[in-house]
Amino acid sequence: MIENHRHFIIHKPWGMISQFVNPAKRKKKLLGDLHDFPQGTMAIGRLDVASEGLLFLTTDGKVSHEIRSNKYEKEYYVQVDGIITQQAVEQLKNGVEIGFDGKKYITKPGKAFLIEDPKFALRSQKIRDDRHGPTSWVSIVIKEGKFRQVRKMTAAVGFPTLRLIRVRIGDLKLGNLGVNGVKEVEGFM
Repeated sequence: MIENHRHFIIHKPWGMISQFVNPAKRKKKLLGDLHDFPQGTMAIGRLDVASEGLLFLTTDGKVSHEIRSNKYEKEYYVQVDGIITQQAVEQLKNGVEIGFDGKKYITKPGKAFLIEDPKFALRSQKIRDDRHGPTSWVSIVIKEGKFRQVRKMTAAVGFPTLRLIRVRIGDLKLGNLGVNGVKEVEGFM
């Protein structure tokens, strides 16, 4: 029997859990609230509650393993506190020391560059206003994905993350998919 797997991309909003079941039983929005996904659908490369953007879902466990293998780039647009310096951007590219699993860890080299405000829709919870000082945006591209890695990286170089939006996994792009949007796709690559 040939099994026809299905694949989806969603634009996860701020405040949503990247799961179908909430083990804490708190009133949080879950992935199943967005769409009637088929039985066995799983989120790959979860985003924490405070992160937004591209999330890939599939019914194919082999694709799940492939994406998590660190072969594919994940790109994030990150709004940081303050005007990030070129020196900090270079540090992000070369790898920085973060805490992971109770130990110090040096992130693998990746890509990072300054970007203009990407003008995403405002999120449901306001970030802050201009009275608290300027902000800037940076694109960070990594292949690994440790727990809250991008947030830890920007904090390590002195520019804490205010907003984090994943825009790409491999060749899959968020594009103009609106917040809470769901789109079925042919496959991962």
